[in-house]
Amino acid sequence: MSNPIIQTQVLTKRYDDVTAVDKLNLEIQEGEVFGLLGPNGAGKTTTTLMLLGLTEPTIGTAFIDGHDCARDPLAVKRIVGYLPDSVGFYPELTGRENLRFTGRLNGLEPAICERRINELLERVGMTYAADRKAGTYSRGMKQRLGIADVLMKDPKVIIMDEPTLGIDPEGMRELIALIRELSDKDGRTILISSHQLYQVQQICDRVGIFVKGKLIACGRIEELGRQLQNEGNYILELQTAPADERLRTLLAELPGVRAVTVDKDGGFEVESKQDIRHEITMLLAQNGYTLLQLRQRGGDLDEIYRKYFEKAGEQHEHSDAQKQSGPIRGIFRKKRE
Repeated sequence: MSNPIIQTQVLTKRYDDVTAVDKLNLEIQEGEVFGLLGPNGAGKTTTTLMLLGLTEPTIGTAFIDGHDCARDPLAVKRIVGYLPDSVGFYPELTGRENLRFTGRLNGLEPAICERRINELLERVGMTYAADRKAGTYSRGMKQRLGIADVLMKDPKVIIMDEPTLGIDPEGMRELIALIRELSDKDGRTILISSHQLYQVQQICDRVGIFVKGKLIACGRIEELGRQLQNEGNYILELQTAPADERLRTLLAELPGVRAVTVDKDGGFEVESKQDIRHEITMLLAQNGYTLLQLRQRGGDLDEIYRKYFEKAGEQHEHSDAQKQSGPIRGIFRKKRE
């Protein structure tokens, strides 16, 4: 992956005195699965709106495959598919009929349209329900049909908003595998906007953490974890026998320890400026404690996200609270249930 297909430069959107997106500089490579992470109100929705050409930036630019998202939105729509967080289909039409409608909207010849419908229904595992009314579908079925719907026009880029939200574990596993296949097999670029960290960690090549309109971290998950450790953010999970207040005091007195807390299982969480696993094992041995478990935390996305979020909070603790525009509505062809 060496060709950026999505590029933004100082992309900014202001609503009166509120800055929803603040000088976003981002490159997403062709064929990459990229996760844009952040809480509600972080600026993810506004970023998506600007990429889809549905709102103009206050300053800055956004390009997809060389097309200016603000100046040439029709060209962007031809190569970008959008999967909203709640996929809408005509409930009285079957899954097959809904896909046929999309094919006609995109000007597909009837023979090509029917062939593509059959291929996509098979690919997303919806052939068995293709001739049932879409109003009878579960959320997971709608999400899979939604991917088929997006693929009807064969887009180079797919933007997904919370694709795994509200889906059962088995359906989630299948959907994640399908999304990964769209990148690995088809070479499509996938941008996922989400706050579901575990699912994002399973699927994304890189992530960007978005807080208060700013991209505060961007990279591979393991790179972000190493960066935090280089900045002196280490957390150890420790289980011992016994686990008493004396040990908590001894741990807190070790050089470099910032905090010692007791977790819900009665173990200790030790936050430190450097790796102190050796010091802790020596301390336990010298004071008659038995080590049951010792795990260095920080490489998982939950911990990375929490730490970066805390850092952003420290940087903005004197800032006014910011509000965010509402959810995306009416993007491309979003039908009413």
